[in-house]
Amino acid sequence: MQINQMSLGPLGTNCYIIYDQKEALIIDPGGEPEKVIDFLDSNKLTPKAILLTHAHFDHIGGVDKLRHFYQIAVYLHKLEEKWLSDSALNGSQLFMGHEISSTEPDEFLHTGEMNVADFSFHVLHTPGHSPGSVCFVFHHNNFVIGGDVLFNRGIGRTDLPGGDFSLLEESIQQKVYKLPDHYVVFPGHGPKTTIGEEKQNNPFIQA
Repeated sequence: MQINQMSLGPLGTNCYIIYDQKEALIIDPGGEPEKVIDFLDSNKLTPKAILLTHAHFDHIGGVDKLRHFYQIAVYLHKLEEKWLSDSALNGSQLFMGHEISSTEPDEFLHTGEMNVADFSFHVLHTPGHSPGSVCFVFHHNNFVIGGDVLFNRGIGRTDLPGGDFSLLEESIQQKVYKLPDHYVVFPGHGPKTTIGEEKQNNPFIQA
């Protein structure tokens, strides 16, 4: 299993390409879909799905082009089913002054183990930054794709529609921080970190 991080879109959101052999998953394509296509083509990778940690505008800008180009399904938590197509909910209307949207998801993520093609991962529902925020945990490879829940020495903002600090704190304390300390966290923005590092040194929520 390999992971490639790409900084894409208006806010430099971390998009991740998870791949094994010649198959791949695209996680949070925030924009500039041609860069994702170039990477996949140059490495002769076939994407099997697009997974979204949540549906804020800076995580979804490349969704529709990639979905139609590769004819693949988009997975999102059901609580944000309408956010892809609603610029008021996904924040683009407020922050960008123009609409960033996508058609609605093809499939819904559910808490627990999921299999997409030959990829297996665990979905944690981690609300607080947004109602349908999730983390993707790859236990066999000791890493987490955390979206905007937990950052390197930071946490996701909770002043957007559907945000709730108490819920975010509970999600981190009761779910994310329960993972082994050595697990690497790949966040939605900024550099990677580890569970243990954040439990000890995160200034917002410590273990």
